[in-house]
Amino acid sequence: MQSQTDAHTMKLLDLPLMLRLKQNAIVLHSELGLTEDARGQGSAALSSFVFPRGLHTLVANHDDKDVVGQFRHRPGETNAHIVCLAPTLEAHEDDTIWLHMLDALAEGAGRNGAHTLVGEVELSHRLFETMRQAGYAVYSRQVIWRHGPVAAGLEQARLTVTEETEDDQIGIAALLGCTIPRILQTVLGPSTDMAGLVYRVDGQIEAYVAYSAGKHGVYLMPYLHPEVLSDAPDIVFAAMRQIDRCRKLPIYICVRGYQGWLENAMRDLGFDPWLEQAVMVKHLTAGVRQTSFESVKLATSGGQKPAATLRMLGDDDARRSRVSGSRRVLPRL
Repeated sequence: MQSQTDAHTMKLLDLPLMLRLKQNAIVLHSELGLTEDARGQGSAALSSFVFPRGLHTLVANHDDKDVVGQFRHRPGETNAHIVCLAPTLEAHEDDTIWLHMLDALAEGAGRNGAHTLVGEVELSHRLFETMRQAGYAVYSRQVIWRHGPVAAGLEQARLTVTEETEDDQIGIAALLGCTIPRILQTVLGPSTDMAGLVYRVDGQIEAYVAYSAGKHGVYLMPYLHPEVLSDAPDIVFAAMRQIDRCRKLPIYICVRGYQGWLENAMRDLGFDPWLEQAVMVKHLTAGVRQTSFESVKLATSGGQKPAATLRMLGDDDARRSRVSGSRRVLPRL
């Protein structure tokens, strides 16, 4: 008898199954998983079933095996992001049902208007190879660094960072445009859900720290102009001192493969490498290239904060060069 596969949007009757399976889920959205937890009865999935917030949950069945999958996508955004799969795929298991679920998630995301589907998975996990088999490509590697809450009695930060404002958007976009490789900008930038702190030198934004603070942790993504790399420990330290929840919750910092220079700053601050992941992307539709003569708009791109293209950075070479001071190693937090 030929095996049958059924995949459908979660219904009320599937709720007990979802709650049971999600106790053993693998989370593929680091920001959401580390700040709000994507598993268990208190997870975002349960609340989104009653109060939709851009989270979509699917259930698949194949040969009496059930898998729940969830992706996040909001209308108008070009990127969708896999939140979790449950249960996790064990090394010895046949991955057929997970392949079916990955296909169903891609179909659902495409039907909702997404052009790409993104997932973050540990390199050592069996699902890494399964996702490659399902047509996902590795766009970048990343390491999540972890630290406990920052002690309230530490010295004050040497540098000053401030909350971003509407007036900062052009400067932030220009910074992202020159710090994220261009081919990765629409996929790997900070999400529009994240707040941000800016560091200025002579009125210009030279560093940006995007962050999410939830019930379970604080998740940071730093972006620094090459001219202030020597100040990286001080800038990150100032950001953590500015975020209240860093005094109460674990702190996670995402360092992408093209930001390898940040590793020394992480060690100086007492962070430990915690997870090594691949950022995997599946294209659902073909992209359309814009002519280089068109003006660049700072509209939201794919659910990420907009990054200016290189055409916006023509005056960057005219910046006044600065001589950086000697690097100051901060005390371990």
